[in-house]
This record gives sequence, structure tokens and C-alpha cells, in this order.
Amino acid sequence: QVQLVESGGGLVQAGGSLRLSCAASGRILSINAMGWYRQTPGKQRELVAIIISGGSTNYADSVKGRFTISRDNAKNTVYLQMNSLKPEDTADYYCNANVLGGSAGYQGYWGQGTQVTVSS
Repeated sequence: QVQLVESGGGLVQAGGSLRLSCAASGRILSINAMGWYRQTPGKQRELVAIIISGGSTNYADSVKGRFTISRDNAKNTVYLQMNSLKPEDTADYYCNANVLGGSAGYQGYWGQGTQVTVSS
């Protein structure tokens, strides 16, 4: 079993910054991708940023140039540095990891979510 624990959400004014963290623990042999998604009421969960084991990253167009994803492989932790925040960034942010824990192959896991609120 694998657990993802997120932290770092909160309330910030427009133009401000927040840093989200997500630590994976449990039966982990390898993690090939970790990412951040966000969701607002009535909308589908959308990809914000993803980073694969080799370090390649991909971002949603709406956050390019403002958000930076990084990971510490030794700690099985992924970070999302969010700068120049806008009210439209307000959402619940979820961490996702694609984990190899045993013979079943890679499986996807989700964190419980952390709320980010950006006031105008």
C-alpha cells in the first residue's frame, strides 16, 4: 500500500506564492512519474504539471512560466512552486504518483488533496 500526503495549501493574495509538497510512503520500489492536478466544483480534474523520473516536465498552458514542479527522488517527494498566483488558480490540488510496489506493475495513487485559495 502506498500513501501520498500533501501539504502547503492555504489562502494567499493574488500575485503571491505558495509551495505544495507531496510525500509518498509505503511499499515503493520505483516511481516513474509524479504530478499535480487540480479540481474546482463542477469541473473535471485537470493536469497542472507532471515530472517523470528522468526529470522531464510538462505543464498546463495556464501555469507555464508561473509554476515549477520538482522532485526529490531520495525522499519520494514532489513539489509545486506556485508564483504569481491568480484567483483562477483557486482549486483543490491533488498529488498523483505512478508507483511500482511489487509484481502488479505500476499503479497510480492519489493524495487526499490540499486547498489553494487565491483572493483578488
